[in-house]
Amino acid sequence: MRAAVLREYNADLSLEEVADPTCPEDGVVLEVMACGVCRSDWHGWVGEHPRVKPGQIMGHEYCGTVVEAGARAKFAIADRLVAPFILACGACPSCQSGHQNTCPNQRLPGFIEPGAFAQYIAVPFDHNLAILPDTLSPTVAAGLGCRVTTAWHALTGRAAVQAGEWVAVHGTGGVGLSAFLLAKALGARVVVVDIVEEKLTHALSLGADAAVNASAGDTALAIREITGGGAHVSIEALGIEATTNASIECLRPLGRHVQVGMPVGHTAKMQINMNAVYMGNLALFGTRGMPSWRYPSLLSLIESGAVDMTPLVAREIPLSSASDELRAFNGPTAPGVAVITDFTA
Repeated sequence: MRAAVLREYNADLSLEEVADPTCPEDGVVLEVMACGVCRSDWHGWVGEHPRVKPGQIMGHEYCGTVVEAGARAKFAIADRLVAPFILACGACPSCQSGHQNTCPNQRLPGFIEPGAFAQYIAVPFDHNLAILPDTLSPTVAAGLGCRVTTAWHALTGRAAVQAGEWVAVHGTGGVGLSAFLLAKALGARVVVVDIVEEKLTHALSLGADAAVNASAGDTALAIREITGGGAHVSIEALGIEATTNASIECLRPLGRHVQVGMPVGHTAKMQINMNAVYMGNLALFGTRGMPSWRYPSLLSLIESGAVDMTPLVAREIPLSSASDELRAFNGPTAPGVAVITDFTA
């Protein structure tokens, strides 16, 4: 099969013919229909993700069609499936309590095992997968494996956002844009924050209630003024110190900060304004991925028409363009995300 392989950090991925994956007994082999190019992939590409090593086939936001099923597989050939990027074992205490995204035995295609920057991918623990609705295009569905599911769990599983609350979203890349669209669907009022004016204009055109350019001054103060005292919930969607502190400082008393952006490499440890946490009686939540049992709540919201996730996708690209998309994350990016839909070019 054809795959894009990381051979050297900060260099073009190597387009190679590699062996087809072996089907796991408890899983399936998917022919990949679409795979998103995510900032988490970029962390691996630049060498800052501790688990991504040269030789890795990246890609963790994927959906596909079953072409082979193991003896203990739940799904069958020709099923169209979408996968979360965390594949939980299903048997440990974390899984049994419904917190599969914290499973200590999790499998991670795209980070440790071969991912979906390829024509085919082997997926173990297929009980984590969900049927892709006929009404949802594979291009949009690819984002459901990481960015959209992560945002959904951050808003509903962690912060418990309520209709009428103010939500601030710091960073309007893939996960930030997802968080904004889903928060609006939940009935929240949303302030988006970025340093790229084009992305702020894009968010406003999609229904954001207000926008703040973080390069223009005191972001937290601007949000407190817009919201009449501070956001109820603030989503940090970049994983850097400046936006994390702005997210905490923009909250009203008893507000909830959710760390969605991945702090890794040089951003793994930050200086945080804990006095703001103490004085405001704030709650800080971490979040990573989404328990697979929560797929129906998200898919039903999308299928009902309550939220349109198509603005998330800015462009469809061939596999050979994945390197260009990864390199683009070195600086501010344009609105929307890229999804690989052609694995032969």
